[in-house]
Amino acid sequence: MTAYLSVVIPAFNEEKRLPQSLAVVMDFLKKQPYTSEIIVSDDGSQDRTMALAKELLKDFPHQVLITPQNRGKGHAVRQGMLAATGAYVLFTDADLSTPVEEVTKFLAHLEKDQDVVIGSRALPGSQVEIRQNFLRETMGKIFNLVAQMWAFKGVHDSQCGFKCFRREAAQKLFSLQKLDGFSFDVEIVYLAQKLRLRLLELPVIWRNSVQSRVQVLRDPLVMFWDVLRVRSLHAR
Repeated sequence: MTAYLSVVIPAFNEEKRLPQSLAVVMDFLKKQPYTSEIIVSDDGSQDRTMALAKELLKDFPHQVLITPQNRGKGHAVRQGMLAATGAYVLFTDADLSTPVEEVTKFLAHLEKDQDVVIGSRALPGSQVEIRQNFLRETMGKIFNLVAQMWAFKGVHDSQCGFKCFRREAAQKLFSLQKLDGFSFDVEIVYLAQKLRLRLLELPVIWRNSVQSRVQVLRDPLVMFWDVLRVRSLHAR
C-alpha cells in the first residue's frame, strides 16, 4: 500500500532519543488528512534502537530496515529513501533538530512545481533557535563554501538534515548516490542540479542537538575529501 508521505529517520545507537522523536512524529502524522509511513533505517546500531523502533511503531504503518554493521548516515538514508512507498519522501534526523511540522510548507511546493525541497539554516527567515558552538558553526560555513565552489551553485546550506522529495526524484537520486558518509547531502544536491531537477531551498526552524554524531576533528576531513570526489564519482 502506497502512502502520501514517507518519513525516513536514519538511526545509529539512538535508544535514548528515538522514543521521544517517534512519539512526536507519529502524533503529527496522525493529525494529518493524508496517509503516511515512518521508516527507521538502522546504521549498525549496537544498542536497543531497532527493538525500540519495532515496539513503538507496531500500531503505525512503518518499516524498520536493519544494517548489520555501521556504514554511515548516507547509507542509512539511501536505504530508507529507496524503500519508501510515499508519493513524497522526507528524511529527517533522529534528533528532530528541524521540527517535523516544517514539512507542511515543503509539501506545498512539491505539490505545485518542485522535485526537491531542502531545509536551510542560512537563508533570511531561517530561525536558528539553538546554535552550534563557534568551531562547529565556522567549520560548517567553510565546508559549504567549498561545496559551492566545487559541487553545486546557489545553495546556501547543503547539510541541514531535513529534505523532502517527490518519490520519482528520490528514486532517481538515491539510486545514483555513492557516498555513505555525512557528505552524501552534497552529492544529492550536486546530482539534482546535474539532472536539472527543480530544487528549492527553504528557511527552517533549527535547534542544535548537543548529541551530534559528527566528530569535529575526524569527520570534516573525510567530508572535505568526499566533496572533492563528487565530480569524479559521477564523471559519466
